[in-house]
Amino acid sequence: HFTQKSISSPQIPTDRTHLIADPVKKPRQRYVQKDGKCNVHHGNVQETYRYLSDLFTTLVDLRWRLSFFIFTLVYVVNWLFFGLLWWLIALIRGDLLHADEEGWTPCVENLNSFVSAFLFSIETETTIGYGYRVITEKCPEGIILLLVQAILGSIVNAMMVGCMFVKISQPKNRAETLMFSHKAVISLRDNKLCLMFRVGDLRNSHIVEASIRAKLIRSEQTKEGEFIPLNQTDINIGFDTGDDRLFLVSPLIISHEINEKSPFWEMSQAQIEKEEFEIVVILEGMVEATGMTCQARSSYLDTEVLWGYRFTPVLSLEKGFYEVDYNNFHDIYEANTPSCSAKELAARLRDGQLLPHLPLLSPEPRAHNQNRLSFRDPLICCIVPVGWLDLFINLFFTQPQIFNLTPSLSAFYRHAAVQATHLSNSACPVSCVLS
Repeated sequence: HFTQKSISSPQIPTDRTHLIADPVKKPRQRYVQKDGKCNVHHGNVQETYRYLSDLFTTLVDLRWRLSFFIFTLVYVVNWLFFGLLWWLIALIRGDLLHADEEGWTPCVENLNSFVSAFLFSIETETTIGYGYRVITEKCPEGIILLLVQAILGSIVNAMMVGCMFVKISQPKNRAETLMFSHKAVISLRDNKLCLMFRVGDLRNSHIVEASIRAKLIRSEQTKEGEFIPLNQTDINIGFDTGDDRLFLVSPLIISHEINEKSPFWEMSQAQIEKEEFEIVVILEGMVEATGMTCQARSSYLDTEVLWGYRFTPVLSLEKGFYEVDYNNFHDIYEANTPSCSAKELAARLRDGQLLPHLPLLSPEPRAHNQNRLSFRDPLICCIVPVGWLDLFINLFFTQPQIFNLTPSLSAFYRHAAVQATHLSNSACPVSCVLS
């Protein structure tokens, strides 16, 4: 709640207690899963021949068990087919009947059954060359068949090995180390409501030319009465300013400013809680090790967009390097945020109905003996009012060296600052006291 000293009349409602009384929304179907898989199945496809027109891509897109089965089946069928041809040549020439006669020159020495013809086919195509079975120069049809098998065998090897290599080197697994926050949040930044979510990369090898975009998935009805299911609307997260191009060395908070061009421009907290939508975020870039394009996806349902929260800082300055604490990657804390729409907020700011320091609105601090956190340290004695708690926490996480703390004390106060963020927006006013 905001106090009368924080906002001039008329007061913007920020009561969150109605969330308890509202009925819980029924879980609805996702368009894109949290792990990035698209929850769409193609049915009643009549022109299935189109998949065969791009056979290579079809083989690459198959599941691993089907890929192994087709890989084995293609080679076995190929060896059996040419083994049958070698056996037919031996049968037609009479090599199978006169194999034991002296002075008889067969097409393939020591080929006296279909099994031996099959083994010779394998030796020919794989160039094993055991030396027991060998083609003779008095068999022109065998020489021609040898050339055909060598050429076709090379084509089969190129296709099957190529499919397996592309399938193994696909950058899909690289997306497993790209993280998205579990929740998206809406809070104030520079007196403007912003929709934010966090992304991070767990690997030391970076994503080159990383870019991010977002889509709002929501069913709509036009003025003419046409119903458009799952309509896709662009969410601007810095395309015009270049902020969508990321240097993803450490976790970043991606921000969408809710302005006149935003689909959330006229939505207040109460309206967003009643809406049914899904925000799909797509992170793309090239894998530094292979140069292949990688894409990671995730989504946020309307129930996963929290109004009036911010992300807990995860980056801290240690001795000689910056450290990222991924334990806090998904953590959020409550922040004072007006519950009106961005359109109404902008109008009231223009009319001067809100104080210029709106992002730091907070309850009035009470006496220090009420609702405080107490930590003993003879080196430091400072009192941080709640109104400036956000500033203190940001300084503590980003510039801890100004506090001149030992590593153990730094870790202790980092934990204390995180706990203080949760108390800063509780029902009772809170002061953070380090004494």
